[in-house]
Formats: sequence, structure tokens, C-alpha cells
Amino acid sequence: MRRSSFSPEPDCAVAQSLAVVGDPWELLIVRDLARGLDRFDLLADSLRISRKVLTERLVGLMDSGVVERTAYQERPTRYAYRLTPRGRALLPVLVALQDWGDRWLLGDGELTGTNEPAAPPAHRLHELVGRRIPEGLLLPATSQAPIDVVDSNARATVLFGFPATGRPTPLPDEWPTIAGAHGCTLENKLFSERHDAFRAAGIAVHGVSTQRPDEQRTFADLEQIAHPLFSDTDLALTAALRLPTFRSGGLERLKRFLLVVGADRVIRAARYPITDIPEAVDWALSTA
Repeated sequence: MRRSSFSPEPDCAVAQSLAVVGDPWELLIVRDLARGLDRFDLLADSLRISRKVLTERLVGLMDSGVVERTAYQERPTRYAYRLTPRGRALLPVLVALQDWGDRWLLGDGELTGTNEPAAPPAHRLHELVGRRIPEGLLLPATSQAPIDVVDSNARATVLFGFPATGRPTPLPDEWPTIAGAHGCTLENKLFSERHDAFRAAGIAVHGVSTQRPDEQRTFADLEQIAHPLFSDTDLALTAALRLPTFRSGGLERLKRFLLVVGADRVIRAARYPITDIPEAVDWALSTA
């Protein structure tokens, strides 16, 4: 039995948590399930581990209530795996771990709202081209109750991420010193001004940040934003796409990015980093 010598302290939540997801493979399985890799073979190919090790880790995660499975085929029986509510509650842990690694292991430790074009977060973002956004990614939006981040009725969806707006909630004091964090209101207003052009071309525009739904709604009303704004407060989309983030004001914030997604949910184009916001809006309209 794995980690048979590890006896967690009964009153220490950290030790108890590590008894469930203290092995690197376990968190990587959670990472890949969040990405939509829900079949055994898909997980094995992504993780490049033996089927025996993968089976052991999946059984352990199911025993801990982090993962559940359902049969999708009989004779022979084959299963699809998915995160339970307990498992999805680990997504902020994954995102925080990714942010820490991007900043302190793959970066120079600087707090920044963007990256260089050759940096690992940029490479990760551009690797999304050709991949599908997982089904069932419903997020709270300013337009109505939780809806899909991809508009299936549109020819394409432009999905743009932004760190945070300063209305109605003031930005953290350190915000002016964070490279790449500025321009969220400008970006939203520019997309909103081009709303008719995007709509005429059959393109939906969706903005997303990690701000609360009430903050998004107030901002949209104040600035008369025409497109829906999504609130990824639970970091479901962020974890599913391994989007680049930075931490400020006690919250994980999305770094500014652009994705063009087809009606089939396949990502057709990606832009990151974004240094010229007006030019990036033009690129979104011409590329989609």
C-alpha cells in the first residue's frame, strides 16, 4: 500500500490533506480530469505512467471521495472519471501551485501580470490551439444565470481574460506596480464598442475574470458593456485550460489573454502576451 509509513496528525488539516493528495501523481490526475481527460487511456497517455500506477492512484482518489466513475461502455466495461465536488474544491490549490511554480521556479520571482513570449506560461497558452474546451463549463455571467463559456449558436467565440477592473471594488494598492495588470476597463470598452461588428460577423465575445458576479454586473452597468462577463471565482475555467495567473489582493487574477474558439469548442487561435490592447481587439475580429 502506498505511503503505508505515513501516519498523518489527526488534528492537522495539512497532514490530513497530504494523506489524500500528497503524491505528485494524484494532483496531476486531478489536473488532467479538470482539463477534460476523463478516460483511463487519455490519462495514461497524458501522464505517461504505467497502467498499474494509474489504477492505484485512481482507486485511492475514489476511496477518498475526490474522484468518481461511471460506466460508458459494457462488454467490456469501460469507465469515465470525473471530479466530485470535493475534487473540484482542489482546483484553487492547483492554480495556486501553478502560479507559484510559474513565478518562483520557471520565472525570476517577480510579481507580474504578463510574461515574455518565450516564457513557459506563453508556451502553455499557445499549446491550447487545436484542443477542445471541456463540455459543461458553465460560469456565472452578467447576462443571466450560469451559461456556457462557448456560444454554440455563434460561428466563433472570442474569449478574453482580464485581471480585474477598478469599479466597483478598488484595486489593490500594489496594482500600479504590476506590469501588464492595467487596461481592463479599456479592453472591455473597446470590445463593447465593436459589439455590432462582432455580432454581424457571427462572433460572440465573452470576457472572463476571477472577480465576483456582483462586481462584474456592477461594472457592466456602470460602463454599459454590451458583451457578457463571466466570473471564474471557483477557477474551473482557469484550471481546465491551465491559464496564466498572478496573485494580488489575496486573489488569483487572470493574466490578459485572447482565445478564438469554434462552435465545435476547438480553440482555433490564441494570443498571449497582449501588449497592445486596441491592436489585440482588431486581431480578434479579423482572426475569428
